[in-house]
Amino acid sequence: MAEIVLGIGASHSTLMNTHWEQTSRKFEARRFRYALHQARAAIVESGADSVLLVGSNHFRGFWLDLIPSFTIGVGECVASGESGTPGGPQPVDVPLARHIVDTLVDSGRFDIAYSARLQIDHGQSHAIQYLLDGLDLPIVPLVVNVFASPLPTMDRCAQLGEAIRAAVRDFEGRRVAVVASGGLSHRLPWPDWREPHGEDEEFMVRAWLDGRHNWADYDSRRREIIRAAEPAINTEFDEYCLRLLEAGEARTLAGYSTERLEREAGNGGQELRTWLVMAAALGYAPALRLAYEPMPEWLTGMGAALIDPWRAQV
Repeated sequence: MAEIVLGIGASHSTLMNTHWEQTSRKFEARRFRYALHQARAAIVESGADSVLLVGSNHFRGFWLDLIPSFTIGVGECVASGESGTPGGPQPVDVPLARHIVDTLVDSGRFDIAYSARLQIDHGQSHAIQYLLDGLDLPIVPLVVNVFASPLPTMDRCAQLGEAIRAAVRDFEGRRVAVVASGGLSHRLPWPDWREPHGEDEEFMVRAWLDGRHNWADYDSRRREIIRAAEPAINTEFDEYCLRLLEAGEARTLAGYSTERLEREAGNGGQELRTWLVMAAALGYAPALRLAYEPMPEWLTGMGAALIDPWRAQV
């Protein structure tokens, strides 16, 4: 029987790569980066054979011509390599990935999408860069739609994590770590694609429609729009969210609607779906907070936490 041996949730921000030197709050920035180092060490200590990597996609692998709620990579996986994150082919635990897809579909609980040639971006490669660097661990990439409405409900994400937990247990010979990348609160200058307002928003929607084979052509202006955004970090919400995780009560987040989550955590906070999938896969065991640093220069509440199910039982 395979087992899930560790869970990690960690924020990501490409500004951490591209604007490190311009970051004025270096002490806080280093403290968050050290937390990622601690999380990487925990993966090593867990003896994990594979990593289920739950992340978002920022319109570099998925486009408005097709947006599944959940997609698992079951073959090739290629990272786009934008903003200093790793690029190119990534190792995939194909047998485990296909087992999870088969089990979810056969169970009737999820008609999950799959890809034999999955394109990922910093929504997952940021975690590969900081949490899996040099570890030679294959991944099972799971992409959750957190940006193109309608989004899967938070409760559905919790159900998926619970179903994955059961599916992994039905596999042989693996120690699996689950990594969630994204959140905490932040707001990106991204529109509801169904109702763009103004020139910038219309440009973003056009990029999301037409960028499948030429996303880099849109990136210069897209980066300008993002860099011009005002930070919107809700430290009170982030603290609340982390306390829920620490108390083993992350399932409370499943009760949040998309509208309520956006109101309290911003549209970037929709990435917390990845944390909820991870927490559910770990049976909502209590988490250990590694760091929380609100980083306005990176537009994001940067948090990191881990769940060690064996430690939680002590």
